[in-house]
Amino acid sequence: MSELLGKSVLILNMDYRPLSLYPLSTQSMKKVLKAVFKNKLDIIEEYDETITIGGVTMKLPKTAILKKYINISRIPKFNRYNVCLRDKFTCAYCGKRFPIHELTYDHVTPKSRGGQTSWNNIITACKTCNGKKGCKDANGKFEPLFKPHVPTNAELLRNLKELQIDVGTQLKNWEQWINNI
Repeated sequence: MSELLGKSVLILNMDYRPLSLYPLSTQSMKKVLKAVFKNKLDIIEEYDETITIGGVTMKLPKTAILKKYINISRIPKFNRYNVCLRDKFTCAYCGKRFPIHELTYDHVTPKSRGGQTSWNNIITACKTCNGKKGCKDANGKFEPLFKPHVPTNAELLRNLKELQIDVGTQLKNWEQWINNI
């Protein structure tokens, strides 16, 4: 039973587009089943397995579509993954590429000097370089190799393709879903 509830479900907006591609808009089976019973989602594709809930037997949802359209911002969501993706998982100081868990946020203008946590002031830095920079402002020694900026969704998508990142790591057969949209 827990194996069935551990499956992911692709969630699409009313226009049949995923809410996001990076990461792919998926939801846990448990949350999706609750939303289906609350009449917030329609199931458009199903797994072969079935489940019985409250005397009702149904196939598990594989792809679901929202009943209410969600307006998606043209500006990507500011989060750790998207900042790393914008910066191509590269330290802004030494220029080396790192896995996400070895990168930190770095405030170009430190918070202690009024710097904001925003697209225009955050870059990725390896732990070594971030430790060396500390609370100093960017100066000759700690000048980043690239400037922080607000990316477009298209830029993040290009970076995904360039870095050959599998946007569907949470799902099996995600390419089939994306190709059918």
